[in-house]
Amino acid sequence: MDPADLRRYHRLLLKKQRELSSALGAAQSRVPAAGGWEGDVIDQANADEEAELQIQLHRTDGRLARAIEEALARIRQGTYGVCEVCNRPISKARLEAVPWARHCRECKEREHSAA
Repeated sequence: MDPADLRRYHRLLLKKQRELSSALGAAQSRVPAAGGWEGDVIDQANADEEAELQIQLHRTDGRLARAIEEALARIRQGTYGVCEVCNRPISKARLEAVPWARHCRECKEREHSAA
C-alpha cells in the first residue's frame, strides 16, 4: 500500500477512535438504572428497556473500538489492507467505507452467506 494512503487511513482510524472514546464516555453517564422501584410498572419496564438498549450499544461500541485498535496494530505490523482470509489487497473503496476492515468484500460476503 502507498505510504500516503497508509498515513491517511491511520488518521481516519485515530479520528474514529477519538469519536468513539468520547461517545463511550458520554453514554456511560446516560445509562439509567434498571429494576428501580420508582414510578409505576410501565415506568419500570421502560427504564429496564432503556438500560438494556444502552448496554447493547455499549457492547457494539466496544467491539468497534477493538476492531479499530486491531487495524492500528496491522498498520504497525505492515499487514494493513490485506485480507486475513485470502491475503489479497482490500479495495480502497472498502477501506474508505470501513477503515478497520479485516476482510475483502468477497470474503466478507462469503462469511455472511455461510452464517
